[in-house]
Amino acid sequence: MSGDPSFMRQAIDLATQNVITGRGGPFGAVIVRCGILIATGVNLVTATNDATAHAEITAIRNACTALSAFELGGCELYSSCEPCPMCLTAAYWAKCTAVYFGNTSADAATAGFDDAKLYTEVSKPAGQRTLPMQQMMRHEASESFAAWTQATRKVLY
Repeated sequence: MSGDPSFMRQAIDLATQNVITGRGGPFGAVIVRCGILIATGVNLVTATNDATAHAEITAIRNACTALSAFELGGCELYSSCEPCPMCLTAAYWAKCTAVYFGNTSADAATAGFDDAKLYTEVSKPAGQRTLPMQQMMRHEASESFAAWTQATRKVLY
């Protein structure tokens, strides 16, 4: 596995320009397939009032739109920083082939973006997380899974 420095530079440049222009945080990402740029994304959390508008998520959304697909098999994600748990999970859900990153999560923590707590929290059982969580109405909720398993018109993902 070896990434292309030109795509990493582009992700880093997007991150830097995002800060300089005042659009958002210091994060940029690009999606590439077979050496061709498919989509880019920058952190738009504060610009759009959307906590999920991280650079990687934005790039994944843009790539899915560009490819008219919900999966990005064969695509590589280049991010200016190691993806947070949400973005890492999104890369898995999108079925990206590889992820390359510049800054580490420790570098992000030094800059004021500490994801260490989130990495720890998601690995805990639901009842041990600091965000209160309680299961309820499992029987009723299972009806949607029953409908899914019986459906003849569905797209697996």
